[in-house]
Amino acid sequence: MFSPSQMALLYRLPLPLLCRAKISTSFTPVLANPSLILHPPAILSAKCISRKPPAATAPHQKYVYPDPIPEFAKSETQKFRAELLKKLAKDKETFRDDLDKVVDVCSEIFSDFLHEEYGGPGTLLVEPFTDMLVALKERKLPGAPLAARESLLWAQSFVDQDWEVWNSNPHN
Repeated sequence: MFSPSQMALLYRLPLPLLCRAKISTSFTPVLANPSLILHPPAILSAKCISRKPPAATAPHQKYVYPDPIPEFAKSETQKFRAELLKKLAKDKETFRDDLDKVVDVCSEIFSDFLHEEYGGPGTLLVEPFTDMLVALKERKLPGAPLAARESLLWAQSFVDQDWEVWNSNPHN
């Protein structure tokens, strides 16, 4: 346990704020103000109790993502459409005769996102997938939650990876 003077030093509090409280058979330092409860860190070191800011570091530089690549967007949209159609076709009961319409809506929204906003790893957003859900519901198309979820899962698994492959190919 820590003495009141150690606690005061640890938390840089004036000594009168600390007093001893009798709890069972041992003495434990307790703050006189019950609205503030402090717990000492497990390991004490000069770093733990120092209030000095860290040493000066290099200025923070903002990373600028590349602009979308139209050729990549077109290629990736085609791949997305084919994979989404294949995945959703397994659930014929949900989509019935509207499967192509559902895939068209999702593909259009995904294509717009890739053409306008996607700039590589770190720029895949959730908005296009929530937009898919909303658009499918507004058009009263079946399976909106399933289609949006499958679209998101596919994109999370493949888009960043495909971007890396696309940009590593010197022919693109």
